[in-house]
Amino acid sequence: MIPEIEKASTEKIKAFQEEKLQELIAYVAEKSPYYKRIFKEHDIKVSDIKTLEDLAKLPVTTKEELQHYNDDFLCVPKSQIIDFVTTSGTLGDPVILGQTDKDLDRLAHNEAISLACSGVGENDIIQMTTTMDRRFMAGLAYFLGIRKLGAGIIRVGAGIPELQWDTILKFRPTYLIVVPSFLLKLIQYAETHGIDINTSGVKGAICIGESLRNQDFSLNVLADKIKSKWNIELYSTYASTEMSTAFAECSEQRGGHHHPELIVAEILDDNDQAVADGQEGELTITTLGVEAMPLLRFKTGDIVVAHTSPCACGRNTMRLGPVVGRKKQMIKYKGTTLYPPAMDNLLNDFEEVEGYVFEIYQNEIGTDEILIKIASSSADHKMMQAIKDHFRSKLRVSPNIEICPNEEIQKLRMSKLGRKPISVIDKRQ
Repeated sequence: MIPEIEKASTEKIKAFQEEKLQELIAYVAEKSPYYKRIFKEHDIKVSDIKTLEDLAKLPVTTKEELQHYNDDFLCVPKSQIIDFVTTSGTLGDPVILGQTDKDLDRLAHNEAISLACSGVGENDIIQMTTTMDRRFMAGLAYFLGIRKLGAGIIRVGAGIPELQWDTILKFRPTYLIVVPSFLLKLIQYAETHGIDINTSGVKGAICIGESLRNQDFSLNVLADKIKSKWNIELYSTYASTEMSTAFAECSEQRGGHHHPELIVAEILDDNDQAVADGQEGELTITTLGVEAMPLLRFKTGDIVVAHTSPCACGRNTMRLGPVVGRKKQMIKYKGTTLYPPAMDNLLNDFEEVEGYVFEIYQNEIGTDEILIKIASSSADHKMMQAIKDHFRSKLRVSPNIEICPNEEIQKLRMSKLGRKPISVIDKRQ
């Protein structure tokens, strides 16, 4: 199930996107109160934007603007909104987005081709270990996409290893949709209760929310731990509520594939200019085919690297590497630039660490400080020193560490909406 446009030449993909872009510009110029105002303020005409390069003539859209002028982004009457969703609020207050019936069809198409990209077919059964409630778009997208694909769906929801294993053993799903670190809890439960995980019938996991790979696409520590116990394929995915589009790994597992029929992707520097090939930059997206709340040059806040080399799977689309970090969570610590994913990977080296959160704050002279709160039933001075030494050897800095009860860590890890765990609490102004 590879859409023909994803197998086309890069020239045809570009021409296709430019045609869709012109349709989008005409649509928002007529329907969007926010973009009408922006076009007027910047003296932008519909005829000015014809090519992908012409996007540079448009100002970027930030999450703050989407929050502040939320209703002005609506291109349809609220009576046409079928589903209301919110972002997870990881970097601030949640953003409200509405979806029309047409948008839900687009969402289903996106997830169907994304799951197919990762090898899921109509004969598979997928167990969802993620929530569909609490206005969570991803859970809805998985359900709609699996249904469109014709595969079987088991809606278990988040947590409860006992229930997950009871379901796996009863229904024999072939894939799980899961947060990777939860796979470790499933492995631990199976080992404790004598379950042979490698005869369970599960052959793969569609992983969300946490990185599986290093920047060279090798498995990171978390993924290595999973694979050492459970012989399943691990597929990374990347998406956000605002773009209603996923970047999913194919069988080659060399980055998440771009769906050119659904989104235009730019990688920009701090001055909103395109970075050179292979360089880090902020993913900035323009949605195609969205009816209720289309976005032009929306800055996602995620720092990524794009890869354009040919992929053996047959797609000619750009691929996104693992997220380097969130721009707003960049830390300047003792002269070193850090992103939380790098620290995640280091802590996963320690079996004794049962849970953790990073607190980022500013000291009395205004520079960044890091406090790692760790839950561990076997913590001692030797382990804490080993963690500090490991950080120093890999990242050249050694953060402060505090041992906390596991209940406190788990409480801190739950976001305001309780939809997915967080590992970073940013207290900086």
